[in-house]
Amino acid sequence: MAVLIDAISVKRRTLFEHENVPYTCLEADVSTPTARGGQTLVRLKMRNLLTSSVFEKTFKAGDKFREPDLQKVAASYLYSDNEGSHFLDQDTFETLTLTEGMLGTALDFLVEGAIIDLHKYNGNPIGLELPPNVELTVVYTEPGARGDTSSGSVTKLAKVETGMEIKVPLFIKDGEKVKVSTENRSFAGRA
Repeated sequence: MAVLIDAISVKRRTLFEHENVPYTCLEADVSTPTARGGQTLVRLKMRNLLTSSVFEKTFKAGDKFREPDLQKVAASYLYSDNEGSHFLDQDTFETLTLTEGMLGTALDFLVEGAIIDLHKYNGNPIGLELPPNVELTVVYTEPGARGDTSSGSVTKLAKVETGMEIKVPLFIKDGEKVKVSTENRSFAGRA
C-alpha cells in the first residue's frame, strides 16, 4: 500500500500526490485556530511537476496525500532539436526526451555531457533537477579597465558557453570557467 502523508507533515521540498498529480511543496504555512473547536489549516504553495504551474491551496491538517511514484535518475545531456532535448539515462542507456515546456529555462545551464537528475513519474520523464551551481566557460567579456569603479558596481557582463549573460567581477577573462547559481542566475565564484 502507498505511503500516506498528512497535510500538516508537508514541509518545503516535500513531494506528494494530490488528485493523481505529483507536486512539490514550495512553502507551507500552518495556522492554528484561537477558538475552541476550530480546525488547524495548512496553506501550501505548491508546484505541479507535470505543468510547472505554481499555486496556493489550503488543506485541513488531517488531509492525506499519497507519496508519488517518482524516480530520480542520473542522465547526461546529449543535444536539443525541434523534437525537444535529449538525455541519456546513465543506468539503462535509454534516450529520454523532454519538451521545451518541461525544461523551462534549464537549457541556459546545460552543456553537452552534463550529468543532471531527471525526474520520472510512472516511468515517463517529466522534468529535471539542476544542481545549485553549474560550471560554465566564459566565451566573451569586455576587458575590465583598472579604476573602472565610478558607477559603484565592480562587475561587467559576460557571455557563457550556453549563450546566457551574467554579471561577473572585473578580473574574469575570456576562457575562464565560472560557477553560476541556477537559482538566481548569478556569478557564484571561479570554478
